[in-house]
Amino acid sequence: MSMQKRAAQEQKELWIAVHELAQSPGHPFYGELNQVLARHGFDRFVEGLCAGFYAQKLGRPSVPPGVYFRMLMVGYFEGLDSERGIDWRCADSLALRGFLGYSLSETTPDHSTLSKTRERIDLETHQTVFTWVLKVLAEEGHLKGKTIGIDATTLEANAAMRSIVRRDSGERYEEFLTALAKASGIATPSRQDLAKLDRQRAGKASNDDWKHPHDPDARIAKMKDGTTHMAHKAEHAVDMETHAVVAVTVQEADQGDTSTIYGTVAEAAENLREVREGAAEGAEGVSEGIREIVADKGYHSNDVLRDMAEIGLRTYVSEPDRGRRNWSGRAAEQRAVYGNRRRIRGARGGRLRAKRGEVLERTIAHSYETGGMRRTHLRGHEKILKRLLIHVSGLNLSLIMRKLLGAGTPRGLRAALAKALASIFGLLPCLGIRTTLARPAELIRCWHRTDHRTSTAFAA
Repeated sequence: MSMQKRAAQEQKELWIAVHELAQSPGHPFYGELNQVLARHGFDRFVEGLCAGFYAQKLGRPSVPPGVYFRMLMVGYFEGLDSERGIDWRCADSLALRGFLGYSLSETTPDHSTLSKTRERIDLETHQTVFTWVLKVLAEEGHLKGKTIGIDATTLEANAAMRSIVRRDSGERYEEFLTALAKASGIATPSRQDLAKLDRQRAGKASNDDWKHPHDPDARIAKMKDGTTHMAHKAEHAVDMETHAVVAVTVQEADQGDTSTIYGTVAEAAENLREVREGAAEGAEGVSEGIREIVADKGYHSNDVLRDMAEIGLRTYVSEPDRGRRNWSGRAAEQRAVYGNRRRIRGARGGRLRAKRGEVLERTIAHSYETGGMRRTHLRGHEKILKRLLIHVSGLNLSLIMRKLLGAGTPRGLRAALAKALASIFGLLPCLGIRTTLARPAELIRCWHRTDHRTSTAFAA
């Protein structure tokens, strides 16, 4: 076989017919995901849901609702944190163009169009789409809703600490330090003087005194890596049996877990009620209501345990060592705390606590680490929650994809395929078969040039 060389001077064609444009064979993951969405009528549902936000004749051609929500899901599947990144990735990838329904001759929506569409479609509509995905999970047998785990994490806000101002006077941080230095007798303080004065102050980063002028919802908080940033708090309610996220809320980062758990549990109960009422056949496995709450010791308090017991929920909340307690005048709290202590020390409590770390931590890691949302590029809880609801919907859909393909994301499918091919490649010498391919990666490239429908067999 002779090698074909690239021509030094190549005359480009002036006109190319659409049917002659290069076509992608598609990606097996996104092709299967589109089939799942089509089987449940996703586009027809969101078009009817969002009809009120679109004008009949006025304005330029808009982004179809199905395309808008798919692009936000791409943020989860591809691990993209910003809408600019989603815009670039969808425009660059032939597979994603096919997933969105755009040909090579069409322009995909840019980031500004995504932002405008998100602003015009209200939060309730995003919540309805999230609930619709839960109904799909229920119909596919991936939702129970009896035992719910609660956990929270911090998301770095799109706000810099150096830009914070005083709540009372509006002074910037450096201006405030300069005034303190002059009041202490330093007429012309240098940067070193200000830094020394700042180190010696107690309670210098109090949310009661400081705010960000452009993102009032952001709060000063310590992140998972120990650094201090402006942040938001995202809290998940997760089905402990199926690992589906049944509710996600965004709270102020300085609020304690014992304060935010009420809103998250109420949101989870409401979502599960809507699923039971609206899901089609095949959703009989969904519980009639939440029965058990599992959480870490950050959620343990007398009031939380008493309130959960009063509404009929059994708690499995890890208890911190508080020493001997005084229960005079608090009989209801005592019963709730002792009941929770008895349950977590039992066999079922031990299993749930062990599973809590696996399920909840993995869900948060998938959403914000590999899912790319640890840092937000939006400001305001409403905007962030809109993005998170569809982002986590992608996480929920990955449970169905994991059952169909053996992987919940395109990267997971590629890794599963590489592992399977590496195993096959390692067996060839044992069978006396010689191959000219030097590495499993070359096998993967050969597979990409063939029919992608074989991916299911490889992933299995």
